[in-house]
Amino acid sequence: MDNTVSTTTSLQMAVFRKVYFWLSIALAITGLTAYIASNNPAVMNLIMGSRAGIWILLIIQLGMVIYLSARINTMSLQTASMVFVLYSFVMGITFSFIFLVYAKTTIYTCFFITAGTFLVMSLYGFFTKKDLSSWGNLLFMVLIGVIIASVVNFFLKSSTLYYIISYVGVLVFTGLVAYDTQKIKALIGMENNEQSQKLAIIGALALYLDFINIFLFLLRIFGGGNRN
Repeated sequence: MDNTVSTTTSLQMAVFRKVYFWLSIALAITGLTAYIASNNPAVMNLIMGSRAGIWILLIIQLGMVIYLSARINTMSLQTASMVFVLYSFVMGITFSFIFLVYAKTTIYTCFFITAGTFLVMSLYGFFTKKDLSSWGNLLFMVLIGVIIASVVNFFLKSSTLYYIISYVGVLVFTGLVAYDTQKIKALIGMENNEQSQKLAIIGALALYLDFINIFLFLLRIFGGGNRN
């Protein structure tokens, strides 16, 4: 029995090392791409010059997430890796605007706060004995409320509602870090190496989205409009 538990734990840790590896790669690609793109006038004109540019990028991102999530079990490991890396790159292009809107010190501060929060909640999700499955429905319902409130506030332009949405958004995605971590852990079985690699990629995608959303909501809370 002890040997079985030890083997399962070792397998889970091995897979999560891959999850965090892919997550780190994705965040590095996104951050570096965003920084480089923000200093390229041609790229910024393409993105900020018209709403069509932003919408095209958003549609591409959504399509890539749906494609990767739906086809992860049938596509090759090489294809899954390529799609995830490409998705991280496109996200970097999309988020290059933050270097034009927020001070660099604010961006770096929010990043480190996000990283610390993420680490604590992911470790909690991995090691806790508490079943977090009930969090899923609750967090999803609150997230729907955040989306609806964001649409409403697009017209109302209420600063109070803006900050309420931002704080709630941080709480929702902070909770999702723990929930998604435990969910990934529960999916780990006796996969072969390629299956475990693909599980690591799809798990990294879920945690990547949690990380990015916490970061963006924190920017909304702490960010000013001044650049360094």
